[in-house]
Amino acid sequence: MVKVVKSTIMDAPVEAVWGVLRDFNGHDRWHPAVSESHIERGRPSDMVGCVRRFRLTDGSELREQLLTMSDIDMAFSYCLLETPVPLLNYVAHVRLLPVTDGDRTFWQWDSRFDTPAGREAELGQMVGDDIYQAGFAAIRDHLAEHAEAR
Repeated sequence: MVKVVKSTIMDAPVEAVWGVLRDFNGHDRWHPAVSESHIERGRPSDMVGCVRRFRLTDGSELREQLLTMSDIDMAFSYCLLETPVPLLNYVAHVRLLPVTDGDRTFWQWDSRFDTPAGREAELGQMVGDDIYQAGFAAIRDHLAEHAEAR
């Protein structure tokens, strides 16, 4: 089993970061790898059990299911249902905590999954860099753009 844990400090209040991340269907507005997304069956994007179907910029499609959502803990978890990449039994968790020194946000994004034998390092690095680190950078840019627009 592969475990990927990434974290960062965002120079934004935790409520602002949570306001973007809690929309389980909103990643097409900020993540550079996602070109479009929708929630199946018209369900709300914060309803536990809802499924998002999305397309990456390379044209591949994925489906993920929201497993937990907590506004009190500012956390959610989700799993992959369908993916062209062999990330088997993939479950991820996103958690935010306030950093009171400067009104910033601690963001942890982690996952566990299985892979075909011999691909653990490759796929672990892909998840950590291309998904999580790219997501951190994209949220920074997204929040900066919206702060300038105000």
